[in-house]
Amino acid sequence: MAEASRTFHATLFSLPTFSPRLHFKLSYSHSHPSLHLKRARSVGINKVEMGKRGLVALKKINRGEKLLLVPPSLSSSDSDWSSPEVGHVLKQHNVADLPLLATYLISEANLQKSSRWSNYISSLPRQPYSLLYWTRSELDRYLKASQIRLRAIERIADITGTFDDLRSRIFSKHPHLFPKEVFNLVTFRWSFGILLSRLIYLSSMDGKVALVPWADMLNHSCEVETYLNYDKSSQAVVFTTDRAYQSGEQVFISYGKKSNAELLLSYGFVPKEGTNLNDSVELPLSLKISDKCYKQKLKALKKHGLSASSQCYPIQISGWPLELMAYAYLTVSPPSMSKQFEEMAAMASNESIIRKDLRYPEIEEKALQFILDNCESSISKYSKFLKESGSMDLDITSQELQNRGVFLKQLAVDLCISEQKILHRAQYILKRRLRDMRSGELRA
Repeated sequence: MAEASRTFHATLFSLPTFSPRLHFKLSYSHSHPSLHLKRARSVGINKVEMGKRGLVALKKINRGEKLLLVPPSLSSSDSDWSSPEVGHVLKQHNVADLPLLATYLISEANLQKSSRWSNYISSLPRQPYSLLYWTRSELDRYLKASQIRLRAIERIADITGTFDDLRSRIFSKHPHLFPKEVFNLVTFRWSFGILLSRLIYLSSMDGKVALVPWADMLNHSCEVETYLNYDKSSQAVVFTTDRAYQSGEQVFISYGKKSNAELLLSYGFVPKEGTNLNDSVELPLSLKISDKCYKQKLKALKKHGLSASSQCYPIQISGWPLELMAYAYLTVSPPSMSKQFEEMAAMASNESIIRKDLRYPEIEEKALQFILDNCESSISKYSKFLKESGSMDLDITSQELQNRGVFLKQLAVDLCISEQKILHRAQYILKRRLRDMRSGELRA
C-alpha cells in the first residue's frame, strides 16, 4: 500500500517539465496500446502569455484550416483499462460516466510509466486554479461578493458526495483493487477537476465526451467561435480555424459561451476586462417573508422548481431575462392579483408557453424598483470587497502560499470588477426607466 501511495504521489506532485518547443500531432494504433507522436507542421506547444502553455502557429495558418488530428479515444467510458479487474468491478456497479472516468484517470495515473497514457497524464497540472482547488476559507475570503462562491461550494460538495458513495459501495469492499492510499478524496478531486476542465463534448458523436490528449492545451479566447469536434472524414478530433494566424501567434478555440465566473469555476482564469461579450452576473432575488401572500407565492414557486430565497438570474450588459422580470412581478404583486401568481411563477421558471410578453403595467414600477434595490445591494457587497482587497493581509509565511494567495486575490478582484460593471449598467438602465415612468406620471 505504501508503495502505491509513493507511486501516485510521484505522478501527481512531481510531474516532469514540458519541452517548450515540442510540436506534434497524435495518432492511435488499435493494434498497439500506446500513443505515437508524429511531427506536425502547423502548430506546436509553447510557453505563452495567457496560460502556462498553449498551441502556437509554426507557420502561417489560413482561415478554415483543419488542425490537430487527434483520436478521441483516451478516456471515454468504454476505454480499455490497464487494470481490467478495476474497470470490470466499476462497470458491474453501473457507475455513471463522470465518476467512472475520474476513477479511470486515478487508476492510470497510479500506474505511472506502465500506463499507455503516461506521457499525457504526466503533462496534466498538479493543482490547477479551478475553484475546485480553492479551500473553503479562500472561497469565503475572496469571493464573498460573487454568487459563484455558492456554486463552487455546491460542486465541491457534489464531488465529495460522489466519492463517499463510491467508497462505501465499491472501494471499501475491494481494498486490494482500490487502496485508500491511492483512491481517496484528494486524488478524486484532482481527477474530477481535470475532467470538468478538459473533457470535450463531441456533438457529432452523439454527444460523447472524451479527454483529447494535447488538444486540451488549446487556450480559450472570447474572440473566436471555433471548437473541437469529431470529423468523420479524417476519423479524428479536429478544429477548424475561424481566422488566420501568423507564425508565432497563439492559436485559440472557444470553451463555449460562458461568463467570467463560469470560466473561473471550471478553468481557473478570468478573461481580460471587456473582452467577454457573454459575461453575466447572477442576481439573487427573494420573496419577502413579511408578504401577506408569502405562503401562496411560495407554493407557486415550488411547483415550478424555484426558490423563495436567493433565486438567481443572469444579468448581462445587454439586459436581463424575462424570467427575472416575472419573478419580480410575483414578488411585488398584491393579494388582489392572486389569480396571476401561478402564471408569474411559470414564466419565472421558463415553463410557460403563453404570454411571452408578460407585462403588468399596474405593478411594473414596483417590479423595476425591486430589481434596482437588489442590484444596489449586490453592488455594495462588491464595493466593500474591492475596498478591503487593497489592504487585505494575506498572513502567510510560506513564499509558495504567499504567491498563491496573491494570484487568487487578483483573480477574485478581476472577477468582481467585471461583475460589478454589469450591475452598474443595469442600475443605470433601471434608474432611467423609473425616472421616465415617474416623469410621465407627473405630466399626466
